[in-house]
Amino acid sequence: MTTSTPTKRRRRTDDPARIPEPGGSKLGYWLYFVPGLILISIVILYPLVRNLRLSFFNWRGGRAEETFVGLDNWRQLFQDAEFIRSFQNIILVILAMVIIPTLFGLILSALLFDLVGRKFSTKLSSFLRATYYLPQILPIAVAGVLFGWILRPNNSGVMNTVLSMVTGDDVAINWLGGSYTTAMSSVMLLMIWIQIGYPVVIFMAALQRVDPELYEAAELDGANWFRRFQAITLPMIRPELFVVALTTTIAALKVFAPVFILTMGGPAKSTYVPSFYAYQEFIRGANKGYAATIATAITILVIIVSIIFIRVQNHYEKKDA
Repeated sequence: MTTSTPTKRRRRTDDPARIPEPGGSKLGYWLYFVPGLILISIVILYPLVRNLRLSFFNWRGGRAEETFVGLDNWRQLFQDAEFIRSFQNIILVILAMVIIPTLFGLILSALLFDLVGRKFSTKLSSFLRATYYLPQILPIAVAGVLFGWILRPNNSGVMNTVLSMVTGDDVAINWLGGSYTTAMSSVMLLMIWIQIGYPVVIFMAALQRVDPELYEAAELDGANWFRRFQAITLPMIRPELFVVALTTTIAALKVFAPVFILTMGGPAKSTYVPSFYAYQEFIRGANKGYAATIATAITILVIIVSIIFIRVQNHYEKKDA
């Protein structure tokens, strides 16, 4: 009589993957976070802590010795007229990067979805949405060079050429360096042009979850476009509205490239913003610790603004629940 030895059953390749039992060790899952945590620590956390520490020191850069000065850099910051003026320019930057693009984005996205998409075609609305978003794809350096070419101070500039043709006289306005008004307006125009497509795309994506029959029913009830926008569009895209407002506000507080490319802070440092001021102090200033103080102040402000936005959003979410 022969006895068969038990053979180990081979697992077929089409067998479902084994799911870990509840209560088992979760160390394996956390190991996947290690590379990301290391990268974040090197790129973000270490520079952040180093910058915060440096704000309490006087340092000339390089191998020079760091001298502890306590809160002297912070006292200087709040008494610095150039920093205060650069911070005041942030209000105009927020107007150009947050308020105007968000308002126009709301109106454009509602028009594209409610009118163009329903009355003409969704392909046309998608094409227009991509057109508005195109400046976001361009590198900021390319957009800045383009605007610099348009706003050249001599007669070769596009803007001056058009004005010369309209007025019949030679126009040679120095848009970027003639006065604070023209320089800051030019920077704001660039930021509006770049930023306006971002809320349009976000809001139109949010409107995709809205049932078109709601608009049709409201239209049959006699509601005009503004009433449909107020009663249907705004409540449905409120979460995305908070996201756009938060991300664009943070970008406005940290803005650097448009000022660097177009005006270099001129004329007479009148278009300085805090990030550009910190850059100038670090490159040309004698005390790198003061530049670190400016950068730390920007970081603290960004954190405070983020907390406020998140708290307001949570308040409205609980209210709607």
